[in-house]
Amino acid sequence: MRIAICDDMPDQLEKIYELVSEYVQANHINADIKTFSHPDNLLRYCESENAQLYVLDIVMPMMSGVQLGQEIRNLDRESQIIYVTTAPEFALDSFSVHPLNYLLKPIQKDKLFDTLSLAITKIKADEVSLTIKTKNGLHTISIASVIYCEYVKHAVKYVLASGEIIETTTIKGSFSDYISSLLADKRFIQPHSAFVINMSRVQRLTRDGFTMCSGAFVPISGKLFTQVKNNYLNFRLKDEVTI
Repeated sequence: MRIAICDDMPDQLEKIYELVSEYVQANHINADIKTFSHPDNLLRYCESENAQLYVLDIVMPMMSGVQLGQEIRNLDRESQIIYVTTAPEFALDSFSVHPLNYLLKPIQKDKLFDTLSLAITKIKADEVSLTIKTKNGLHTISIASVIYCEYVKHAVKYVLASGEIIETTTIKGSFSDYISSLLADKRFIQPHSAFVINMSRVQRLTRDGFTMCSGAFVPISGKLFTQVKNNYLNFRLKDEVTI
């Protein structure tokens, strides 16, 4: 599990890191915990990796935690975000990022641990795997890591968040039949006869297609545009909170 912590105050960053480390060790969780003292460094990390859990400070001089959370959400809709702060007045603003919780400093260990337990439960619920037959044998991947897949010359190419590309052997039957199990997951949609995308990995939607968080462009079939746009907007807005 990948966990990212961002706080511009070194002592606070160290304290949060110690508490999170204590939690994962006590619960025997295999976790890679990375710390960032500047939001820009975290965003550069997000361009090539995707943490499943973010613990973010709200009040930072270079970029607020809410702005940082919004940037993270542009790259990944499914990760869990926990805010920690000395400023309760920003709680309402944070709703736009759909955080799991909003904890006040000084952090109470029991409240942080309870929130981490909830985050782990939600992350595990999304850890559905997919086994792919390749020329080198069977390859199992987490479907959450799939940015998009493409049908090319009777094979399917999976592009992953890690930058890895995995290609199947020649598939039997149609592409639509082959990826039906993937499309059963609410995060995936087929905007074109040769593509399936993970909507949580979309950076931008235009009339012509989707720009993915990897920078890749995936076209939308003209006759499907209205349906695809509506499905995507419903996915993006499904957790919006109206105040």
